[in-house]
Amino acid sequence: MIKKGFLLATLGLVLLSCDNNDESSYIDIDLSERMYAGGETTIFSATSIAFRTPAPNLSASDLQTHLMGDTQFEAVFVTAPAAVNSGLGPIFNNSSCISCHPNDGRPNFPANLANRSGLLMRASIFGQDENGGPNPVPGFGLQIQNQAVFGFTPEARYQAAFIEKRETFADGTVVVLQKPVITLIDPYTSLPAGLMLSPRIATPVFGLGLLEAIPEQNILARQDINDTDGDGISGKANYVWDPVERRTILGRFGWKANTGTLLVQCTAAYVEDMGITNYVFSKETGHGQSNGGDGRDDDPEIQRPIVDQVVLYCQTLAVPGPRNINSKSVKEGAKLFESLECSKCHIPKQMTGPSPISALAFQTIYPYTDMLLHDMGEDLADGRPDFLASGREWKTRPLWGIGLTGLVNGHTTFLHDGRAKNLTEAILWHGGEAEKAKEKFKQLTEAKRKALLDFLNSL
Repeated sequence: MIKKGFLLATLGLVLLSCDNNDESSYIDIDLSERMYAGGETTIFSATSIAFRTPAPNLSASDLQTHLMGDTQFEAVFVTAPAAVNSGLGPIFNNSSCISCHPNDGRPNFPANLANRSGLLMRASIFGQDENGGPNPVPGFGLQIQNQAVFGFTPEARYQAAFIEKRETFADGTVVVLQKPVITLIDPYTSLPAGLMLSPRIATPVFGLGLLEAIPEQNILARQDINDTDGDGISGKANYVWDPVERRTILGRFGWKANTGTLLVQCTAAYVEDMGITNYVFSKETGHGQSNGGDGRDDDPEIQRPIVDQVVLYCQTLAVPGPRNINSKSVKEGAKLFESLECSKCHIPKQMTGPSPISALAFQTIYPYTDMLLHDMGEDLADGRPDFLASGREWKTRPLWGIGLTGLVNGHTTFLHDGRAKNLTEAILWHGGEAEKAKEKFKQLTEAKRKALLDFLNSL
């Protein structure tokens, strides 16, 4: 017969565990199931080229195209006329794809905003364009080009100030956060009233073809726009105009899921970031502006076969697999990731469907994203709507490969404007639908915080 005192003591321990929100001890997670993060496209590499390796399961013809696309991704454009890589500008942000996506990863926040970097400024004014997208700024368009070729004037230059915010953990540890406030100086013409600006840091390139191959119905099935389950997390899809198909489609790429396909993502980057016209976007970035028309009859400046090579390259980079999954700390961190409810938005598992690239079709993958928009609170808000995305909403970023950022790119800065200097700061900036998860994180002991970070760094 079990004594009454023993039962009371046991009950007390259970209640104490619940009071401390320590659910991690009874969540069973088999991380070995997630080893092949990119399905058959997975590689196991903890080197500086972990983000820029072709998927190992490519067909011979796709691999050949991938390698040609790799060369073009690294091509540095110059002012026209030139025999090779002609057509830069006349106004632009950078001169090559790889300059914004170093080693196919993410750039650091620039030390000097006057230089070319992986940071750019999206812009719009109140209202929508004819297709429901952001309303371009008269005389500036949808992106501020802060560089120009000889004889031309940039639209404006960037400058930054920083606002401090402090977060305190339950154990008294204080973290000082810094939010960059980027403004425009030296505009070539007057800036209009009501200008909305949004800084954007370029994102990693690997695994994008797999995200493009997730069936639309799978993504929509996770929507909970009205929060019918009452967990405080809604999630909604963005729908965007596709200039190739001439219709509205599901948004998948960009910080606000404001682009539907990698073809449009790549061709828009060519014209907006580098001033390189192509078969999708045939007009110069500064077309019709006093500072932006070069008057050359050389369009398109990059031919369709090259565009298609670069698109396939972006679709078929391998996904690095996780590391240290048998570590006790990593296993504990995985349980905490679930109990803090991080996984409600950073959904670990997805499935791809049919794809014209056989290597991407019908793969089980672990990108840690639901591909949906979420209200991330006022601290992260940019105040700039983008199709269905409000000024407080952002797409859930994939977490695969995030722990290799320091090795591949030499820094650990994160979030849309590069404000977070490490993963701890990135979590502490979460708000809105993620406020509850952040507050739970702040209540953890230092040892448990380390375990969670060990898990994230294993991805």
